[in-house]
Amino acid sequence: MQHILSLVRRCVEDYNMIEAGDTVAVGVSGGKDSVLTLAALAKLRAFYPRRFEVAALTIDAGAPGMDFGPIARLCGELEVPYHLIPVPIYEIVFECRKEKNPCSLCAKLRRGALSTEMNRLGLSKIALGHHYDDAVETFFLSLFYEGRLSCFRPVTYLDRTDVTQIRPMLYLGEDLVRETVARLQLPVVHN
Repeated sequence: MQHILSLVRRCVEDYNMIEAGDTVAVGVSGGKDSVLTLAALAKLRAFYPRRFEVAALTIDAGAPGMDFGPIARLCGELEVPYHLIPVPIYEIVFECRKEKNPCSLCAKLRRGALSTEMNRLGLSKIALGHHYDDAVETFFLSLFYEGRLSCFRPVTYLDRTDVTQIRPMLYLGEDLVRETVARLQLPVVHN
């Protein structure tokens, strides 16, 4: 975990992601990337010179068989407030609209629910679990499917929702994330 923390701290400092007094929400989907982001930021807050707090937000989209109990227990162990937000996304996307290509609509509904809950809680910064490999994939998808050079930024301010997205895992790759989650035995709800 020390190696992960040093990389996360470097990324946070290089891109000035966290200010003193911030409460950083972590969008926890239950996958390995978001669970490690949560654990790393919870550990970082203990020694980072700019004092900040961490909160965890999970969208419960209503998909059958999802159990976020392990994430809630991890948040308790990390002393991080946990907010499970029920939103009928599964019902809307698959039962009402019967989408053939549901990814875009599902992502929009999740982002909207996250922004709404953050505004309700008075939070304005969210950490997402995107890492280096995700950035490379996004770059090539934009190049091949949109014909442009584009990628997400380490820090992005969304003026319509007054939310700043940060990606403190950008110095980590997929393999390092997977190995660390397995070694630390962090609970993963889905892959």
